[in-house]
Amino acid sequence: MSTTTVQEIRTAADALVAAFAEGRLDDYFGAFAPDATFVFHTTPQRLGSTAEYRALWQRWVEEDGFRVLGCVSSEPLVQPFGDTAVFSHDVQTRVATHSGEETLLERETIVFARSEDGAWLAVHEHLSPRTAA
Repeated sequence: MSTTTVQEIRTAADALVAAFAEGRLDDYFGAFAPDATFVFHTTPQRLGSTAEYRALWQRWVEEDGFRVLGCVSSEPLVQPFGDTAVFSHDVQTRVATHSGEETLLERETIVFARSEDGAWLAVHEHLSPRTAA
């Protein structure tokens, strides 16, 4: 796999994480394919589309006052496989709800696929908790 492809995937992942960290929701959700799936340790079911995830996010905002205050990515790994790639990293996310602020330590895997226009879109995200190092 070319260095250019790895850099393209890394750029797509960095843009997705930055949009999340900065609360730019249109950019964040726009980084996912419409039929992307999501597995989060904080939700009991797999989410079957980006629209379903966005609706859940809106519910968190309305019911809990949820907002992201910041997110730091570390230990990134890009594994390209033709027109798909796996991006994994550790994330430290600061969030706020009506209950106060909290820092979450998690591991995240995002599967990217090259779209017809050559852009890399996220097609699956999996989030799991991690312990402090």
